[in-house]
Amino acid sequence: MSLNWKEISCILEELDLPGSRIQKVFQNDFDLLALEVYGKSSREKRVLVCLAPGACRIHETFRPIPKSEKPLRFAQFLKSRIVNGRIEEAVQLGDNRVIRLLIRRGEIPYRLYIRLWSNAANVIVSGEDGIILDAMKRLPGRGEITGGVYRPEHPRGEEAAGGDGAVREDKYRIRDLDGDGSFNEKIDRFYAENGGALSLEKLREKAKRLIGGSVNRLEAALESLGEKEAEYRNAVRWKEYGDIIMANAARIDPGAAWLEAADFFRAGNETIRIELERDKSPVENAGICYQKYRRGKNGLLDVQEEIREGEEELARLEETEKRLLCETNPLVLKGLLKKIRPGSKRPGITETPGEKTAGGKKRPGLSFRDGDWLIMVGRDAGENDELLRRHVRGNDIWLHVRDYSGSYVFIKHRSGKTAPLDILLDGGNLALFYSKGRNNGSGNCYYTQVKYLRRAKNGPKGKVIPTQEKNLFVTLDEKRLKKLEDTRIRY
Repeated sequence: MSLNWKEISCILEELDLPGSRIQKVFQNDFDLLALEVYGKSSREKRVLVCLAPGACRIHETFRPIPKSEKPLRFAQFLKSRIVNGRIEEAVQLGDNRVIRLLIRRGEIPYRLYIRLWSNAANVIVSGEDGIILDAMKRLPGRGEITGGVYRPEHPRGEEAAGGDGAVREDKYRIRDLDGDGSFNEKIDRFYAENGGALSLEKLREKAKRLIGGSVNRLEAALESLGEKEAEYRNAVRWKEYGDIIMANAARIDPGAAWLEAADFFRAGNETIRIELERDKSPVENAGICYQKYRRGKNGLLDVQEEIREGEEELARLEETEKRLLCETNPLVLKGLLKKIRPGSKRPGITETPGEKTAGGKKRPGLSFRDGDWLIMVGRDAGENDELLRRHVRGNDIWLHVRDYSGSYVFIKHRSGKTAPLDILLDGGNLALFYSKGRNNGSGNCYYTQVKYLRRAKNGPKGKVIPTQEKNLFVTLDEKRLKKLEDTRIRY
């Protein structure tokens, strides 16, 4: 439930903002803004503004506000204009749930409007002439963009109705909330515990959904791997079948579907029936059994490793869920949930590019950072496989030299960005340098996104088959390689 106009008036009266100086601006989400002010009360106040539908509000918050991982546009704008400015006026315009702050920094006056309508909330900064300098939410349809005009002091149409058709009757009242303290303290506590987009209850439910779905998928995968492990443990039986077929090859009729023979690997030499392929000779049928034996023998170690990794992942997911559910600050919890990839098989809190992986483990292979781009190199089949399994996602780019064995190179995807040619050439140089084609000095690389790779059936560890690949011709560039070596991440 959003604040009504009477509650907004009560909050502004308690805040007593006129005369305060704005010291800091925080914006850790697209609908959350906080101003740190210092005023007549001789203490710092953090004024939270939330534009989330159903929870539009302004009030003092007494909870720590985590910093944003990356600077957001509107916060950077406010820092350049109103930080160190003095608030000369803080009023609500009638009963319209629009707050106007008059701020002066030096000789320059600004108007900061906070509109708390559930269906059209916004924060807008203009000059005295009403020309918009910037808006927290740029809404071209409403004219709320840089250069537009915003003068809510003279409402018309929708503005006169309070934005959401509010009826101007004296039916609104200030809620009688539980607990001690000022109305600001009660509102801060109420929204943290019960209501809106920052409700601890709703955030914890979201955490359970995100983690719980992945836990269920992982448990199902572990069950399937357990069945495969049991099958592979019995792989030696296929070798015994092959030996029995070879021992009885002379008496197998051409086109026979079954072989009935004594099982000399078991006590009592009991008769067993072994299914044969009709169009294969006895030697070929025995070869099929031997192949299944080798596949099972080699696959057992891989499956056991996958089970070990899956169990570790399950423990990590449970630890992540515990950490999320124990968090009591909704702002911090919302920030943690933003780092979780919905639908991911491993939705733990993501690592920061260039740092060690979750749990402090070193990333396999080599890692380089060219500007904001992270490039990873697997130097052998094991590192290639580990990077594929645990450190890349579908939109990351995979590169490999054509016609030669060598490293897999991965370029981590950046949201909303396309890897430029210079970064592709970095990846191509690394792929060629860490391959058996290095001595040629040049060569063709193919590249595609990880989601277009598929594992080779019954192939060696890490082997993949690409689709939708493109070609990149690379000539080894010593200066480029030297630059990359200087950016190498050393743990």
